[in-house]
Amino acid sequence: MKRIAIYPGTFDPITNGHIDLIKRGLRIFDEVIVAITTAQKKQPLFTIQERLKLITGAVRNFKNVRAEAFDGLLIEYVKARKGIAVIRGLRAVSDFEYELQMALMNRKLDLEIETVFMMPSEEYTFLTSTIIKEVASFGGSVKGLVPDVVEKALKEKFRG
Repeated sequence: MKRIAIYPGTFDPITNGHIDLIKRGLRIFDEVIVAITTAQKKQPLFTIQERLKLITGAVRNFKNVRAEAFDGLLIEYVKARKGIAVIRGLRAVSDFEYELQMALMNRKLDLEIETVFMMPSEEYTFLTSTIIKEVASFGGSVKGLVPDVVEKALKEKFRG
């Protein structure tokens, strides 16, 4: 049986911290689906289509990774994709409380689907999409913090 993990988030934009977790997730799972939530709690800089394109470009050299958009309950999406686990990143203790609540609710909804918490490599522990957007909006360099395709897209967004 293929072990499929779902890595959900807004990925606005995807960062090298996200890429780090995808790579490491592939060591554990046969396939990782990067699932972009369409829920609009946040005001995204990039559209769903733009984020799909950026993620696809960023993971183009990885086997067994794909990006999809989803709407609704994460657990229903995981079941529909025959996933066995949800990957969640923990950068700091401050992430833990929210992530624990979500993991426990997901477990309540389906006992068969596990949540796997992963810490990014040390060099990415401070990294968030919000920080990336802020730095880029002021013309700061995000080189080495995001895939090249994202760096280019940020420059284009903030140039106009």
